[in-house]
Amino acid sequence: MSSVAPEITKPLVLVGLMGCGKSSVGRRLAARLGLAFVDTDDEIIKAAGMSIPEIFSELGEDAFRDGEIKVISRLLSGAPKVVATGGGAFISPMVRREIERVGTSVWLRGDLETLWSRVEGKSGRPLLNTENPKQVLADLMAVRYPDYALANITVETHAENTHDVVVDDIIKALASASEAP
Repeated sequence: MSSVAPEITKPLVLVGLMGCGKSSVGRRLAARLGLAFVDTDDEIIKAAGMSIPEIFSELGEDAFRDGEIKVISRLLSGAPKVVATGGGAFISPMVRREIERVGTSVWLRGDLETLWSRVEGKSGRPLLNTENPKQVLADLMAVRYPDYALANITVETHAENTHDVVVDDIIKALASASEAP
């Protein structure tokens, strides 16, 4: 059963590791709330004129992160919207401060097996282009989860949850947060 959504007055920023559903859930959440949806990775690709793997390969991760910060800052301005960020964005203290200043962060928290089942064998994930990509994903979880835990709201995503269930959970969490004293 879907929840009644609270009034959204600032950007909702979805954070989490690759495979947690930021883009898929974000599109559904935006539609449910009557908001625009933007994916920072798509916007970075447009701005750079190259794919994310090409940016990593030709310019390096530091250049990608610099561009990511600029794009996120731009996307957070203007009318409220749903913003899906790349997996590494929220680990940047500068990005976290900007999101905290103008938006509400929502961590889509997934376990290793769920995330791995969603990203295994898919291209476009430069950080997983290694001999043991599942171990890299586990290592990223260990490093990034403490930063993701700083998000305003945490919602669990796992193999048994449909995207619509996750959207319902986000809306319930937003409603609870807006009712808090």
